[in-house]
Amino acid sequence: MSSPKNLIVAQSGGPSPVINNTLRGIIEMARDMDSIGTVYGAHHGIEGVLKEELIDLTAQPEEEISLLRYTPGAGSIGTCRYKLKDWQNEDFDRCMEIFKAHNIGYFIYIGGNDSMDTANKIALMAQERGLDMVGIGGPKTIDNDVGDNEFKLIDHTPGYASTAKYWQHMVQYANEENRGSCPADPVLVMQAMGRKIGYIPAAARLADPKREMPLQIYLAESPCSLEELHENVNAQLKQDGRCIVVISEGFDVGDIGAAKDSFGHTSFSASQLTVAQIVTNYLNDKGLAAKGNARCNVSGTDQRHSMGYASTVDLDEAYHAGQMAANLAGNHESGYMATILRNEGDIYSVRYDKAPLAEVANSERTFPSNWITESGYDVTDGFVDYLKPLLGEGMVTLPMIDGRHRMTQLQSLYADQKLPAYIPQADRQEPPK
Repeated sequence: MSSPKNLIVAQSGGPSPVINNTLRGIIEMARDMDSIGTVYGAHHGIEGVLKEELIDLTAQPEEEISLLRYTPGAGSIGTCRYKLKDWQNEDFDRCMEIFKAHNIGYFIYIGGNDSMDTANKIALMAQERGLDMVGIGGPKTIDNDVGDNEFKLIDHTPGYASTAKYWQHMVQYANEENRGSCPADPVLVMQAMGRKIGYIPAAARLADPKREMPLQIYLAESPCSLEELHENVNAQLKQDGRCIVVISEGFDVGDIGAAKDSFGHTSFSASQLTVAQIVTNYLNDKGLAAKGNARCNVSGTDQRHSMGYASTVDLDEAYHAGQMAANLAGNHESGYMATILRNEGDIYSVRYDKAPLAEVANSERTFPSNWITESGYDVTDGFVDYLKPLLGEGMVTLPMIDGRHRMTQLQSLYADQKLPAYIPQADRQEPPK
């Protein structure tokens, strides 16, 4: 009987409160599978593969692996925004060399659409070159934009529900602030993540499912100009004396000097101006139908690392998605992403299945237009029904030592480097014209 092949798991793109629980699911499932040997974590995603920086996860203390459930962000093995593009032949060659040198037979990439494309390309290239290689995807994105509009590839991605729960609580707290300070500051503009899709700002409605707050929600898809937004806010002020605006960072306010990451995605938190500040300035310049000023609150990466607001449902599902990914790998079912599908019925439940990587990579989910109200600045009860069961009823209980959150601290156990040092191709070469 041949010896088992080793597995590399890597993470790409923005982290989430539950990404490490997917990692934990992969490690713990792989540990019990005879077909999988050592599990390595690529330090900072595919860049860790290229640089041969492979953390031995199998040799880590079991306590540290178990604590991944309560550890947010991507600090444990790191993530990256390095994309393998078709012209980067040297990078692909390097990946193949790393796989051969370390007896790698399985590669799992945790991430979004771009990561699924990378996992698929690597698996196909390895097989073309005669390597016994399995490529698997693990779903991850707080934007919930992986998959299709029919929810047949995946119902929702791990990470989204926890960010949604964060916004549920932030809007509740902001409402209490606004109720108290409205004589001086009648309008509060809150900016949520969501470059092109409105699932995160839409979650604000879960703070007020009975629609009792003076709340307006503007998605990236909202068909509304700044002039119309100003009119909407003043109408709310005339009715209630105050207004809370939750707005997507991708809402169209014109040129904001947006910065781009290496995937070509807009990095709004690195841009010169924020959408919320532009809207706030516009409201104050044009005038409010109430005494006082508009103020703004721009949440940053805390939306995706606030572990205290993580959904317990999201944590459990992220773990099982990781288990499914490792199971697919160990059973040599290459070319698939582990997926979460919602079962029919009044009581919420899911099943874990697989979706073809090629289909996921070439799909792009949009926010359903039938979940946007006729006004354009709210979401329907249909969306509330979709999201509510994902948030869970209680709050996560965090392990504490001396009043501080106890998180995973992996040991620096790296595989011996067997190949010459390498600089990733995109870091030293311009793409062809």
